[in-house]
Amino acid sequence: MNIRKTIATILLAAGTITGATASEPVTFAIASDFHAPDVPGGLERVRAFVDTARARGVDFIIELGDFARLDSASAPYHEAWNSFEGYRYHVIGNHDCDRYSSDGYAAGAGMPGRYYSFDKGGYHFVVLDGNNWADKEGNIHHYDHGNYYGKSTDWMDREQLDWLRRDLASTDKRCILFSHQSIDFRLKNGEEVRRLLEEENRRAGRRKVVAAFSGHDHSNYNRRINGINYSQVNSASYVWIGAETQTERRFPKKINDRYSLMKYSMMYDRPLWAIVTLTIDGISIEGVKGQFMPPTPAEIGIKENVDGLPLVPLIEDYEIEL
Repeated sequence: MNIRKTIATILLAAGTITGATASEPVTFAIASDFHAPDVPGGLERVRAFVDTARARGVDFIIELGDFARLDSASAPYHEAWNSFEGYRYHVIGNHDCDRYSSDGYAAGAGMPGRYYSFDKGGYHFVVLDGNNWADKEGNIHHYDHGNYYGKSTDWMDREQLDWLRRDLASTDKRCILFSHQSIDFRLKNGEEVRRLLEEENRRAGRRKVVAAFSGHDHSNYNRRINGINYSQVNSASYVWIGAETQTERRFPKKINDRYSLMKYSMMYDRPLWAIVTLTIDGISIEGVKGQFMPPTPAEIGIKENVDGLPLVPLIEDYEIEL
């Protein structure tokens, strides 16, 4: 017998807790950093993700940014994504702003805005936008047609922070956050964002904000800070090394000439994603484990981490107790 579920059922019948706490499970499929037009087999990776989400009957799908451009050549990637019959959500990535403004990309991808929220079952989901840069005077600017290169990047703007505080306070449901850049590692003002989340939990008197998922770093980890779990979702496609990776041993010349990104990257042999299930007991992350396409990092003398983060071709299974 599951004691926690039994107690929840009794309390719900007595009117002690809300349906937001004792809700039915919510399941979603999550992926990040497809970079679909810029990697070999990008379309097949998107299709495989959508096919799996459909087969698993998830409540919605979400990708954490750096998905595909909005030009006609990228239409097949968006068509594959939109072939999922259920709810579909995007997060803006930094490279989504290389040819567009953040607001322009949001509009073109059919997003409600560059940041927004939505409810499913007993959960409140918040999509955030860390695609802002700071000038020397500390003024924050949105990414716009690649204007962030060479700048102090990865900030959350004040307008968005104020909105986030109001949005979290407006619901009694458990809250899950999504962003491209990680709140725990990558955002320059991540500590301020985390304080806001922790303050909301103190105000609510419970673990209301429970988890945050991010991409961008093409790695995999899970860490808990002051009661909130932060999960890095690996790229669906590859990891950027920043040094030559002997890709001439990995792909024929025709492929390498077409996809110049591969010269400095390590490709995964299969698309990576995760199926996440939310219950009253906790969060279950069911990931995909792949391999590096040879030659592997070890075979060409590359370290086991990049920028201090694990260099791994997988999204690990993980359980978060609530």
